[in-house]
Formats: sequence, C-alpha cells, structure tokens
Amino acid sequence: MNSEKIRDLPTAAQLESEMKRIRYKRGYLKTLYNTVASLLVVAAVAVLISMLFLPVLRVTGESMSPTLNNDELIICNKRSNFKSGDIVAFYFNNKILLKRVIGTAGDVIDISEDGTVYVNGVILDEPYLSEKAFGECDIELPYQVPDNRVFVMGDHRSVSIDSRSSSVGCIADEYIIGKVILRLWPWECIGIV
Repeated sequence: MNSEKIRDLPTAAQLESEMKRIRYKRGYLKTLYNTVASLLVVAAVAVLISMLFLPVLRVTGESMSPTLNNDELIICNKRSNFKSGDIVAFYFNNKILLKRVIGTAGDVIDISEDGTVYVNGVILDEPYLSEKAFGECDIELPYQVPDNRVFVMGDHRSVSIDSRSSSVGCIADEYIIGKVILRLWPWECIGIV
C-alpha cells in the first residue's frame, strides 16, 4: 500500500515544472495588471488635458473652407485674448461652431456689397478667402462690436451664417472654447492652422 502512495506522488522535476508554471502565471498577471493600470492612467491624463487645456474637435460643414474642411480634426488652445484673424471654436445653440475673428470689442465693422470687409475704416487683408461675398447680413452696418464680444465670420462667406446675421450676432467671451491651433487629421494635412 505504501508503494502505491509513493508512485502517485509527483517527481521533483514535475514539482519544479509546476512551480515554474505558477510563477510564470503570477508574473504574467502582475504584468497585465500593471499594463492595464498604466494605460488607464495615461488615458485619464489625456482626457483631462483634452478637456481642460487642449480640446480636440471635429470640423462639420463647409463654412470655414478652404481653410478647414468637413471631417478634419483640430486642436484648440483655451485662452481668452483673441485677435483679428484667429479661428475660434464657440458654443452656439448646443453646437460648437468654428469661425474667424474679424473684430474685437470696440472695433467698427463695415462690409461693402461686394463682400470687402473694413475694420475701423481699413480694408481687412484676407488671403485665406477664395471668394468674397456679402452673404446673409441683416445687421445694420457699420457695426460696433460690444464689450467682451468678438465679431466672427466664416471663410466661405457665401454660405456661412455668422456675426453678420442677427440670429448669431457677436460671440460673448464666455462661449468661446478656444483658438484653433493645430490640424490633426487627415494625416497629409497635419500642421499649424
């Protein structure tokens, strides 16, 4: 009977092999746990940075073409001192819109019938436009930009609904998300905007 019990016991080689397997499994699980924990921390930091400092947005529509086109991904820089020529993202009717700053508080904006824009009596140099257009304008011109607001227009003037329309008007500083600084997608167009 004792000899049968001895035959059922594992050999030293079998015990050593089983111990290696158990150690490997523990090491693998520990590595997997550490990897998953690291990825979660990196993802949380990325989301936090994205939400607080550098929001990533997707362009929808054609109002900013040819500068920004539909389905491109962009990064914004959250800040509050905008100047003429900056492209800003802002909240409007539960949407995020992208438009170019034409004038800031105190500036007087005038637009001629052919779409030429004047800021404080000086023609605005707009090399980013492919065509000028008066567009949908129902505000009384010349128009003075109120305090803590910016006057914005899209680069595709004939289709853009922007500060020229009383339905949008000038954008209050608190609704502005930030200035567009970088194009992320498509890959061949990556670069500063």
